Amino acid sequence: MKQKTKICWGILGAARVNERLLPAIVEAENASLIAIASRRPGAAEQILQQYAPAQKNVSTYDRFEDLLDNSDIDVVYVPLANHEHAEWVLRAIKKGKHVLCEKPLALTVADIQAIKSAASEHNVTVMEGFMYRFHPQHKRVQELILSDVIGEVMSIRASYSFMMRPARMYRLAESVERGGGAMWDIGCYAIHSVRQFFDTNPVAVTAMSHYVKSGADIASSGVIDFGSGKFAHFDFSFERARRCEYEIIGTKGGIKCHVVWQLQCDVPVISWWNESGLQCEERLPATNHFRLEIESFSNCILSGEQPLLSLDDALENCKLIVAALQSGANGHVIQLDNN
Repeated sequence: MKQKTKICWGILGAARVNERLLPAIVEAENASLIAIASRRPGAAEQILQQYAPAQKNVSTYDRFEDLLDNSDIDVVYVPLANHEHAEWVLRAIKKGKHVLCEKPLALTVADIQAIKSAASEHNVTVMEGFMYRFHPQHKRVQELILSDVIGEVMSIRASYSFMMRPARMYRLAESVERGGGAMWDIGCYAIHSVRQFFDTNPVAVTAMSHYVKSGADIASSGVIDFGSGKFAHFDFSFERARRCEYEIIGTKGGIKCHVVWQLQCDVPVISWWNESGLQCEERLPATNHFRLEIESFSNCILSGEQPLLSLDDALENCKLIVAALQSGANGHVIQLDNN
């Protein structure tokens, strides 16, 4: 039997993120887009024509169930509303599909545990879709840290924000319990990006949040305690100028990633310095982290390798987000259980 070289993808939803993700599937060397579904009649066909009009033999459905019943589909991408993620990820798993789910994978630790159990039972791979992690600039940051140029990492600051436009007000329509607000939309990036540079789990978190009438947070700032005097500071907002950056300070120097949400034509810039007087600004080749994410996940399915982002990683991120939301709501420091 000829070895499979391409993974067949289906998209479960006509969300705005398809502007970036759908072409990435089409462009990926080891992926093939074969189906799109939306509950809005005609929407699946509309986004296909909008973002990949040259693609042929792509089935479009007006029911999610019809896509999940398509036996040719290997992987389902889930870009639905945040509060729907867990339900449809579990439905896809039970149909034997691998799943890439747009962040956040779920809104509760219990839901992620259920997804982890189901994935194991049905022998499928599931990953939370933090596309930024697939950009080579973050690997380069890790290389600099491992080279000891800035010494031991002691603090990290992550800032993510943009001014909310009228077309995006749906992000504030639901309460935080239903996945609305800045934390679940952009705060999860801040928390995820600082976690990758510490080698221990956090012990506590404190946050302050500003809410709108729906119960959604529109801005939050806080501190994560990683123990032993190591801290991460985060701030994110829908009412500030665009920022998507992090800065790492060690015992000997610091590193800054200037733009985390890279467009495929952007030139990534990393700057670093140390107390010996060295200063450097590195410019990396432009690349599409959405395409790299699709190729990496497709390769995992083809090879049987584990994905870059594990379900344990998703579990720890969710645990920290839920604690930060609790702190923002009641003003208390929340201690974290790492058992």
